[in-house]
Amino acid sequence: MLAELVTKYAIEILDRTQYVGAAVLMAAESTILPIPSEAVMPFVGFQVADGKWNLWLALFATSVGSLVGSLLSYYMGYFGSRPMVLSVGKYLLLNVRDLERTERFFHQRGGVWTLFLCRFIPVVRHFVSLVAGTGRMPLLPFCVATVLGATLWNGFLLWLGISLRDRWQHVQHYSHQIDIGIVVLLGAGAVWYWRRRR
Repeated sequence: MLAELVTKYAIEILDRTQYVGAAVLMAAESTILPIPSEAVMPFVGFQVADGKWNLWLALFATSVGSLVGSLLSYYMGYFGSRPMVLSVGKYLLLNVRDLERTERFFHQRGGVWTLFLCRFIPVVRHFVSLVAGTGRMPLLPFCVATVLGATLWNGFLLWLGISLRDRWQHVQHYSHQIDIGIVVLLGAGAVWYWRRRR
């Protein structure tokens, strides 16, 4: 079934790539690439729950990955003009309206705390580093807020994965319903994406 298949391949990939693979995935998640942390960190939690990985090393690796990805976006915004960012971003599925919404949110509230809080907001957290770069936010406060926010968020999802692993047999018992839900969500996402692009 689909849920079991996703789990199987996610765990296999992490088995092969170890902490480096998890860090790379979270670095990609922290850029404008459409890779949700919710699809990575729970499986990292599975590795910890299975005794294959050390909890603190897993958290450290993924937080470093989040910082590296955020810095890539930051410098992309810092050294590139907004038109250049948009021209490159269209090949990475950057949504202009989401970017503009993030810019408004960030500039209205501004500061380190806003950047910290943005790490917990879906969609916004993919763009906020880019906006911080275009806004010339000082690097040290940017790094501190990013590391704190990313570590807390990654830690929460990691804990969720560890907790879910203990009940995974119950989840798989209802995997048929999960498969239907995944298919429905994918279909709805495809329709939504098509309509937004039109």
